[in-house]
Amino acid sequence: MKLDTSEHLLALSRIESNARKRLRLLAISHFIEGKNRSEIALILKVSRRSVNTWVSNYLSDGVAGLEAKKAPGRSCPLSTKQREQLSDYIDKHSRSSKGGRLTGEAIRLHIANEYQIEYHPNAIYKLLHLLGFSWITSRSKHPKQSQEAQDEFKKTAN
Repeated sequence: MKLDTSEHLLALSRIESNARKRLRLLAISHFIEGKNRSEIALILKVSRRSVNTWVSNYLSDGVAGLEAKKAPGRSCPLSTKQREQLSDYIDKHSRSSKGGRLTGEAIRLHIANEYQIEYHPNAIYKLLHLLGFSWITSRSKHPKQSQEAQDEFKKTAN
């Protein structure tokens, strides 16, 4: 495998938009220049273990080994189809003409009843963020509210 030059890696780091990958490229550039891993860790203010990992990934896979890997973690209990259905449900009920609102608890109960999946109340807000919703409540409107009556009230003298 052909190893890149220090200058080539510096050039790649300058055009890289991902800050973490940029840091990895700089570390490998220093490594190719002959600095040891402890010096690189001090220069970049990262742990020596991180530098060791980056260097070994680079030596085995080249620049492709410096790409970010998928972060571990639990997958969403709802399937993609269920998330789409939930998103449609939230859209439909949040635009209700009766002036109602959806609460996190109401969404949690809907998921429990519809999909038999229990969510912690805090996880509902993370799920909403994942679906592209922000938790902003609008000012509620009374169903019998009239804009004309409000305008007429404003015209009356106190």
